Amino acid sequence: MVMGPTHAMSGAALWLAGSAIASAVFGIDQSASELAVGTIAASGAALYPDIDCAGRVTENKGGSTVARSFGVVSLFVAECVERLCFWFYLLTKGKKDPKRQNGHRLFTHTILHAAIVGVGTGFLAAWGGKFAVIAILFVLTGLAVRGLMNSIVEKYGWVVTTGISLAVAYGMYHLLDENRSYWLLGLAMGIGCFIHILGDIITKMGCPMFFPFPFLKRRWVEIGLPDRIALRAGGKAEYKVLLPALTVLVVIGMFYNLPEVQDLLFGGSGQGASE
Repeated sequence: MVMGPTHAMSGAALWLAGSAIASAVFGIDQSASELAVGTIAASGAALYPDIDCAGRVTENKGGSTVARSFGVVSLFVAECVERLCFWFYLLTKGKKDPKRQNGHRLFTHTILHAAIVGVGTGFLAAWGGKFAVIAILFVLTGLAVRGLMNSIVEKYGWVVTTGISLAVAYGMYHLLDENRSYWLLGLAMGIGCFIHILGDIITKMGCPMFFPFPFLKRRWVEIGLPDRIALRAGGKAEYKVLLPALTVLVVIGMFYNLPEVQDLLFGGSGQGASE
């Protein structure tokens, strides 16, 4: 699979690019706090599908990057999700689908799942208001931190992700407008999950993104690039080309979208929701 930092940066880059297009083409602007909420959510959500990759809960080891975000708590959640995905596979697989030993890269790696969690997150944010948004951001911030600051978190453990998540949640509590529904949080969640899928299909393993639509008498067809051109996870192409390119896109997106930066660069010509 593509590594955690690349997934997280891809989510942030796609959200910022989409926000720039929405502003330039449709006149939909965001304040700095709104943009931050969406970017954090998309970045964290871009790691979320790997919650189906469990480790050893009692030893607080193994599992995917996202499964280790909050220590044994997230490892336990990952264990439950992986088993549910595996059971769901057994219930829905066709005669041509292969035998599986675990639930990784199954339902959480489908477009259908991305749509479901995106809509669900949007409704939760709209229905629950500011406190629901803070709770969602707490979790997604932890996932984003786990992906973007992987080496630091590996050294100091889940305390880092939890501490930063609490700090961000506290800051957003004071910054966010209580009168907004923040349904865009659901869109960020769906987009983050979708970009994770795209990141995985450029590797050798692929994922069943089009489930439940049958293909070649199978329901769980793994879509991916041919081995000769597929990206090797953690290889030179990812760290020397893909990740730096995504980082540049994120920086450009931040400068383009933030109204304060636009005002500084263009003498007050930037258009934003904070005006």
